[in-house]
Amino acid sequence: MQIINSIQTLKNTIHPWRQAGEKIAFVPTMGNLHDGHIQLVRTARQQADRVVVSIFVNPVQFGPNEDFASYPRTEQQDQEKLNACGIDLLFLPSVAEMYPQPLQTQVSIKGLSTMLCGASRPGHFDGVAVVVCKLLNMVQPDVLLLGEKDFQQLAVVKQMVTDLNMPTHIQSVPTVRQADGLALSSRNAYLSASERQRAPMLYQALCAVRDAIISGAIDYQALVSQQTQTLVSAGFLVDYFQICRSTDLMPATLADQHLVILIAAKLGKTRLIDNVYFSKQTL
Repeated sequence: MQIINSIQTLKNTIHPWRQAGEKIAFVPTMGNLHDGHIQLVRTARQQADRVVVSIFVNPVQFGPNEDFASYPRTEQQDQEKLNACGIDLLFLPSVAEMYPQPLQTQVSIKGLSTMLCGASRPGHFDGVAVVVCKLLNMVQPDVLLLGEKDFQQLAVVKQMVTDLNMPTHIQSVPTVRQADGLALSSRNAYLSASERQRAPMLYQALCAVRDAIISGAIDYQALVSQQTQTLVSAGFLVDYFQICRSTDLMPATLADQHLVILIAAKLGKTRLIDNVYFSKQTL
């Protein structure tokens, strides 16, 4: 595994791979790697001749009161995990390397960037879009692997790649969960012991709504309200809980077949997100 810190060295290393016709897969991360990230890397290894992973805690996607300074950084452990996966290249740039001067260019996806998480985290998805755009221009991968846990982020990046005709295929990978259903996340480390015990209720609420829809329930708002109350009673501060079309994340109607139920809530000081995606046509 090569560890590279500069953009120019990254390009110089990848160029002969591309010239040789090798397929390149790319997994962008912010480090503090868990089994969800490793599943992305393993999937990439199956799909390509070369695997590139980046670790970069991107400051422009954090708001003024968010946890950029305290975001877990576990560089040595991350390198060991990636080396064990047999990746070819780890791109580990500094903030100065990625942003040598203040950005004058904005990458913004209308609609998708301002709903759901975007409503409570203004500018977050603009920051995600610009760093992913930069990384895709640097690596120029054949396939980009992203997790479905961050479903809105996945939708934003898909829209950007489509709109800008970027020659990269996006491969989504299902959410990896603990045995009790809690979606793996770097922010789970912030949970206290008591909060960790209650955290799986988020996934349980999603599954309850999904199962009710499968059983024929048609009052979506009532389903969400009931589960929201259960979560609030357990100490969650619910940001949003919505049943959406999976294609554009607009509120779902009864006629829509491909659905995603998304939730974001705070438990103590930790903000958790999760979703379940399903198609009514296959039920």
